[in-house]
Amino acid sequence: MTQIVSSFGVTVRQLREAQGWSQEVLAERANLNRSYIGELERGQAIPSLLTLQKLSQALGLSLANLLAHTERIAQTHAVKGIELTSIAC
Repeated sequence: MTQIVSSFGVTVRQLREAQGWSQEVLAERANLNRSYIGELERGQAIPSLLTLQKLSQALGLSLANLLAHTERIAQTHAVKGIELTSIAC
């Protein structure tokens, strides 16, 4: 699993929970399968461009904002990884 895929999953979960939605509600709004939403959130699936568009629309965000949120999370994880490496040395 790559960092960006994992970060995207965290993004989807955070945004979904901020709405107070279950995975099922997000899946219905995005016209996706609930189990697929779970796979995305766990970083076990890589979304297509169409899926990204469906999720951004369901969450009321532009595609750019959805990806920007993901990038911020990925950068935060990268910084934490550096800090953990420094501590472990």
